[in-house]
Amino acid sequence: MLPNKHLFFEFCLHIANLKLYLHPANGYGALAQLVEQWTENPCVPGSIPGGTTKNPYISKDFFVFGLILQKTTVLTVIDANTPLEELQNYLLSKEWLDAAEKITAIEKPGEGNMNVVLRIITDQRSFILKQSRPYVQKYQQIKAPVDRIAVEKKFYQAVRDNAVHAHVPKIIGFDASENLLLLEDLGNCKDMTYIYQKHAISNGLLDRLIFILGLIHRKKAPSDFPENMEMRQLNHQHIFELPFLEDNGFQLDDIQPGLQELSLQFKTDKKVRKIVKKVGKKYLKPGNTLLHGDYYPGSWMTEAENLYIIDPEFGFVGFPEFDLGVMAAHVIIATGKKGYMKRIHAAYQGDADLELMSQMAGIEIMRRLIGLAQLPLDRTLKEKSKLLKKARKLILSP
Repeated sequence: MLPNKHLFFEFCLHIANLKLYLHPANGYGALAQLVEQWTENPCVPGSIPGGTTKNPYISKDFFVFGLILQKTTVLTVIDANTPLEELQNYLLSKEWLDAAEKITAIEKPGEGNMNVVLRIITDQRSFILKQSRPYVQKYQQIKAPVDRIAVEKKFYQAVRDNAVHAHVPKIIGFDASENLLLLEDLGNCKDMTYIYQKHAISNGLLDRLIFILGLIHRKKAPSDFPENMEMRQLNHQHIFELPFLEDNGFQLDDIQPGLQELSLQFKTDKKVRKIVKKVGKKYLKPGNTLLHGDYYPGSWMTEAENLYIIDPEFGFVGFPEFDLGVMAAHVIIATGKKGYMKRIHAAYQGDADLELMSQMAGIEIMRRLIGLAQLPLDRTLKEKSKLLKKARKLILSP
C-alpha cells in the first residue's frame, strides 16, 4: 500500500519509465540495473549513498510490478528497423499471427505523411501496420494528437456495413495502448498524386470518386464517432490560418523563388481573409455528415481496376462541402480547369451548397500553393499565379 497520493503519482511515473526499461530492444537485463539501484549501489544515478533510494515504498512496489511486466511483451515504437523477432513476439501476443507463421521482412509501402506505415511480410501473407506518434511523421516539428489512429479505425468500422467497405481496407487488429492499427494489404497500389503530373484525371475515375464520397456522406455516423477536435484544430491552423498570414515562418522562396512575393497579394486580400475566417469557424462547429476529412489524391489509391480510399484520420462529423471542396480543389490544381467544380457538384448524390463548396475549394487551392502542406507539383510561377487567381474567384464569386 502506498502511503499517500504523492507517492502514488511518483509510482505511476516509475511504471511509465519501467516500460522503457522493459522494451525488448533494451534487453531485459536492464531490469537488473534497476534492482541494483533499489538495493545497495551508491554508484547508480538516483540512489542515495549508503544504498537506499529516496522512496523505498515506491521501489518495492515498483519491482514487484516490474517482475509481472517482465513476463509481458511490451512494445513502444515500431519502425523499419524493429527486429523481426521483437515484432513477431508482439504480434503473437496479440494473436494476430498464426502460431506457425513467421515474419520474413518489413518494408515501407510508401512515405506516410501523418503516421509510420509499414508492410509486414510473413511466410503466408502480408498486411499493413500503422502507428501514430505525437507528431506529424513528415513534419516532425508539428505536434499532433496520438489518438488519431483510433479515429481512422472508427471510420473504417462506421462504413463497413455499406457499399464503401469494398473501397477501404479491412481491419485486422487494433492496439489502443500502442496507437497501432493493422490493416489489410491492398496490394501494389499507387496513390493518385500522378494526376498532378498528367494534368488530367479520367472521367471514369472521377465519377467513381464522387460516387464513393456520396456513399460515405450518406452513411449515418455512429453516435460515439469521435469529435476529433484536436486534429481539426491542427488542420484549421494549416488550412484557414497560417497560409493567410504575411509572416507565418514558411520560407516560400525555398520552395520556388518568387513564390513569397506572389503570395502577398492573396494573403493581404481582406475580402478573401474574411470568407476564409467564416468557413474556418464552420469547420470547427458540429455538423451532421460523416466526412473523410482529407479527400485528396494522396488518399485515393488505385490497383488494377480497383479504387480504394485510405487515411481517414482527419475524419469527423461536419458539413459535406468540406470534402467536396477539397476534392474539387485538387482536380482543379491538377487540370487547371475551374469547370470541374460544377461537374463534381452536379454528379454528387446528395445536398451540397455550391457557393460553400466553391469557397472551400478556393481556400484549399491557396493553402496548397502558399502553405506548408505542399504538393508534388511541377508548375511555373506563372501557372501558380493563374491557379491562385482562380482560387480567389472561387472564394469571392463562385
